[in-house]
Amino acid sequence: MEQRLANALHLTINEKKFIETALLSELRVDGRRPFDYRKLTIKFGREDGSSEVQLGQTHVMAFVTAQLVQPYRDRPNEGSLSIYTEFSPMADPSYEPGRPGEFAVELGRIIDRGLRESRAVDTESLCVLSGKLVWAVRIDIHILDNGGNLVDAANIAALASLLTFRRPECSLGGEDGQQVVVHPPEVREPLPLIVHHLPIAVTFGFFSNENIMVIDPIHLEEFVMTGRMTATLNANGDVCAVQKAGGEGISQRLIMHCLQLAHVKAGDITTKIKNAVDSYNTERTLQKIKRHSTDALNVISGSAVKLEEKESQSAGKKSGGCLDQLKPKDEGSFMECDATSSKVQSSNNDKVSQNFIGGPSSWDPYSERVNFDDLRASLASRGQSTASKQEDLRNETMSTEAKVEEHPQDSKSDPSTVNPTSTAMQKIEGMTLKDAVKPKSKRRKKKAASNHES
Repeated sequence: MEQRLANALHLTINEKKFIETALLSELRVDGRRPFDYRKLTIKFGREDGSSEVQLGQTHVMAFVTAQLVQPYRDRPNEGSLSIYTEFSPMADPSYEPGRPGEFAVELGRIIDRGLRESRAVDTESLCVLSGKLVWAVRIDIHILDNGGNLVDAANIAALASLLTFRRPECSLGGEDGQQVVVHPPEVREPLPLIVHHLPIAVTFGFFSNENIMVIDPIHLEEFVMTGRMTATLNANGDVCAVQKAGGEGISQRLIMHCLQLAHVKAGDITTKIKNAVDSYNTERTLQKIKRHSTDALNVISGSAVKLEEKESQSAGKKSGGCLDQLKPKDEGSFMECDATSSKVQSSNNDKVSQNFIGGPSSWDPYSERVNFDDLRASLASRGQSTASKQEDLRNETMSTEAKVEEHPQDSKSDPSTVNPTSTAMQKIEGMTLKDAVKPKSKRRKKKAASNHES
């Protein structure tokens, strides 16, 4: 153990000389200038109120939760805000599991002082029932990798998680109006926290030489620097808190210079946090819209498929026996089948009327299977053809009757000289309907006269 500490001390001495000589030329170990920040990356988890911040090699996660508790007696209308930090051995070998160390407690106090003393979060809006129930908001900060400047990375992670956190909506009910009902997110949309401003922590590192000062020190610089100060400011330049750890003292002039630099850095970091939160909120709303639209489309498509299946089944059942009757028939057998089809239809209608229960329906089972225009045209053409056939048959019968009546008269008058077929054809060509009717009436008169005489 002692040999390990000696090796570590030897390394720090060598690194101290190298770092100080590099800073004199205004160049740091990682290639930055004294007042440059490392690359900042802000990510969010699937659940609301979870964030992940990476500042160079420093990796920090933060989670926000809330629960209903009784308020403090001196503040019955205000909720509470508390911060807890956890240092795991995987972040740094110097961290031990179990009880938080001195630096872990200091980190939590710096962030808590910047948020609570500046009243960045509206604690009065966390009150549900005065004197009985308020929301207690808790921020858990987990250090995943210690690359230096944990205060700034943890502060950014806490702010990002607070901006994306949503607490359940509550309402008062019951007979006396004193029962609190917590609504799930499916019933009512959760509410965000009211954050007035963003207190940004900016950490400075000082070395033995008063002329050397850096912003955002890495873990190698933290080993060799002789002092550290954290200034918490918002984008408007309001000083929320100042934390000066142990070590060598600094002058007032240097403190004012640090506050001016912190104001500029706070504005830049605030812009990055707001942009990341806005992009997260837009993605969140788009996911909700997509989910609701797909659910609605699935419901509509499913109902439409079910309706189509029901209609096709009912149409097949109802039109199974009737479609055969509506099929076009041959011209020769059309008139013969009319009587039989009418009988079958009447019998079927009687059976249907006996089994029918309910009122009339506007649904037509033949609307998609039979073209009524073609059916009417075919029926009309067949009706005309049958009418013309009937007229031809009547004319033939009348002509044959006229022939039968006229043949005996012609034979009696002159059977030797006149050809019966030629004379009959000549007479038929010159005859009219009246000529055909006259012999029939004469014959009827003769029959009536003979009957009267007898």
